Amino acid sequence: MHARVVRFTDVSPERIEQIVARLDESDGPPPGVDSSGFKLFVDESQGTAIFVGFFETEEKMRDANEVFEQMDASDTPGTRASVDLTEVKAEQDM
Repeated sequence: MHARVVRFTDVSPERIEQIVARLDESDGPPPGVDSSGFKLFVDESQGTAIFVGFFETEEKMRDANEVFEQMDASDTPGTRASVDLTEVKAEQDM
């Protein structure tokens, strides 16, 4: 499994509410993104967020990265501070 991990700054609670509402209304990821899921972490006190998108293969992750890089800044939680394209080496849900 692979994960695209994006850290955002300048995140407002209102913007997160808008994004969550849009995600709830959507039928899935944007066209061109073959994701197996995602998680959105928000620290309101610091105005930061971390978005982790999961992908079955590195190729699917890299293809999705191209789509996300074209995304208008108004479609994101805040200012992109970093983007990491990673391989998940360990995972444990309890």
